[in-house]
Order: sequence, then structure tokens, then C-alpha cells
Amino acid sequence: MADYFTHFSCLLDVGTSENALAAHRMFVQSRLEDADRDEPLCSGFELSLQEGDAAHILWIHDDESGDVEQVIGFVLCLAEAFDLKGLWGFTYALTCSRPRLDAFGGGAHVIDLGARKSIGWTSSQEWLAAALNGDDVDA
Repeated sequence: MADYFTHFSCLLDVGTSENALAAHRMFVQSRLEDADRDEPLCSGFELSLQEGDAAHILWIHDDESGDVEQVIGFVLCLAEAFDLKGLWGFTYALTCSRPRLDAFGGGAHVIDLGARKSIGWTSSQEWLAAALNGDDVDA
């Protein structure tokens, strides 16, 4: 039996160390409440505070395997809570413990923090399928 994994590691600047501490509290509270939810909000990633001059930056990463959609949802909540602006994005990798034809790839997401929405994404698996099908891969 094969184990499938989603890996990512990214940084989010929330403006101030106070915002970072508040974001961490929100994360911890959501993790506690996730046990009672049918669809968890924050159990698919880890959140770490930085120190010193980087205390306003959050490190979002997976521990063993993560959930890209939960990262996006949490970042959008933080954008609302702290009135974040600008573009933010991250990449992810899809891996597997054993060789499987559909198990490897990755992608990226871009979020407009001010508009509070995802504005684009790509998947290497879908890009390859389109390219092999003769589609315009630069469209």
C-alpha cells in the first residue's frame, strides 16, 4: 500500500508581531475546535512563529502531509482579520511512498489578500496532460 503526501513550506507577513501572535492564537483555537468539525479548518498544516526581526512573519508548513485548501482558507481569514493587502502565494509538491503513475506532481496558488480571494493556480499534472493533448500550455 502506498502513502500519498502533500508538502509545502511558505511564509506569510502579517504586518506586526502582535498580528502574528493573534494569528497563532487563532490557529491554536481552530485546531482545538477541529476535533468537533466534519471539515477541519486548520488540522492540515502547522504554523510557527518567527523570532527577532522576523516576528511579523508566520511559517506555514506541513509536518507529514498537508492540506492546501486549509492553508488557503486560513490565510484568507488572516487577510480579513488583519486587513492584509497585496498578492501572496505558495507552491506545493505531491509525493508518494511508492512509485505510482498518478502520485507525483505539484502546483502553486496565488491569492489577492486585499480582495480576499484566490486569483490563480496551476497544477503540473494538468499542465502536462494539456501539453500532451496539444493544447496551448502558455494560455
